[in-house]
Amino acid sequence: MLAITRKRVVATVNTILEARLALWFAFALASAALTIGPAHAQLQPPSFESFAVPTGSAPHDVAPAQDGTVWYTAQAQGTVGRLDPRSGRIDKVALGAGSAPHGVIVGPDRAAWVTDGGQNAIVRIDPGTLDVTRFPLPKDRPGANLNTAVFDKQGHLWFTGQSGVYGELDPRRARIRVFDAPRGPGPYGICVTPRGDLYFASLAGSYLGRIDPASGAAQVIEPPTSNQGARRVWADSKGRVWVSEWNVGQVGVFDPVTHQWREWRLPGNDPHPYAIFVDDKDIVWLSEWSANALVRFDPRAERFDVFPLPRAHANVRQMMGRPGEVWLSESSTDHLLLYRSRASDASGK
Repeated sequence: MLAITRKRVVATVNTILEARLALWFAFALASAALTIGPAHAQLQPPSFESFAVPTGSAPHDVAPAQDGTVWYTAQAQGTVGRLDPRSGRIDKVALGAGSAPHGVIVGPDRAAWVTDGGQNAIVRIDPGTLDVTRFPLPKDRPGANLNTAVFDKQGHLWFTGQSGVYGELDPRRARIRVFDAPRGPGPYGICVTPRGDLYFASLAGSYLGRIDPASGAAQVIEPPTSNQGARRVWADSKGRVWVSEWNVGQVGVFDPVTHQWREWRLPGNDPHPYAIFVDDKDIVWLSEWSANALVRFDPRAERFDVFPLPRAHANVRQMMGRPGEVWLSESSTDHLLLYRSRASDASGK
C-alpha cells in the first residue's frame, strides 16, 4: 500500500515538473522569437489591392497622378488607360495605328506623357479632354524602340530608346534632339535627381550614364560588377542613384558626391530585379521576377523583405508611387496592384 502511494506522489511531482518545464520552454522560445524575428524579416502575408484592366491590355508601365487616378500603358492594344481606384472606372485612350506604348509618366502639366515605340513618337494625353498630341522623332531616327521618359527641372522631357539612343523634347517649342548612346543598344530606365541631374541605365551596355543637358553628351559610369545588366534607375532624396541589376540579381547605388558604389544581392535563388522605385522615405522597392515578388530594401538597416505577389507570373515591369503607396503593373495578368507601404512601415516590417 505504501509503495502504491509513493508511486502516485512521484507521478504527481513529475507531472508538475513537466508542466513547469514546458511553460519555461515556451517562454524561452517566445523570447527568442522576439529577439531574432526582425533580423530575419518574419513577415505577415502582405495585403495587395488588385485592379483588373481590360483583357489583353498587357499593362507595361504605370504612373499614379496627383488627383488619385492611375495611368497605365496597354502595350498590346495600342492604348493608354486611366484608372480611378475609388470607382473602378477606366478611361481608354486609343493612340492610333501601329501604336505600342511602353512608358508613361505624369508631367508637370498633369498630362500623361508616353513613349510610344510603335509610332516612334512621344505622345501627350490631356488629363481633361483626353486629346492626343504626338511629337514624332526626326525622320533620320527611325526605330528608336522608345522606352522610358522623365522631366527635368526646366520642363524638358528626356527619353531613352533601346536601339541605342536617348533624347530630349522641349514641349513648348516642339523641338526634339536625339543622341547616340555610348556602346550602342541598351538605354532603358532614366531618372532625374533632386538637383536636376539626369541619369539613364543601359541594359545591353551594362553601365550608368550621366547626361549633360546642354551638350547632350553622356558620361559612362561603370558599376563595380561587370555585365550586370543595369535596367531601371531611380534617385533618392539625397541624390544617390539606385539601379536594378537584372543580369546578376543585385541592387546597386551610386553616390555622385563621393563617386562610390555599393551593391547588394537580393534574397533567393537566381533573383532577377526588374523595376525599381524609391519612395519618399528613401525605401527602395524592386520587382523580382524569379520569386514573383515585390521586394522592399531598407538601406539604413541593409535588410530585404520579400512580399509574394498574388498571381503567378505577374511580370511586373514598372513601379511608381505616391506617399504611402506603391503601384505595380502586372504585364502578364492584366492587373494593376496597389501595396500600401505605410502599413508596412507602421507594423515594423
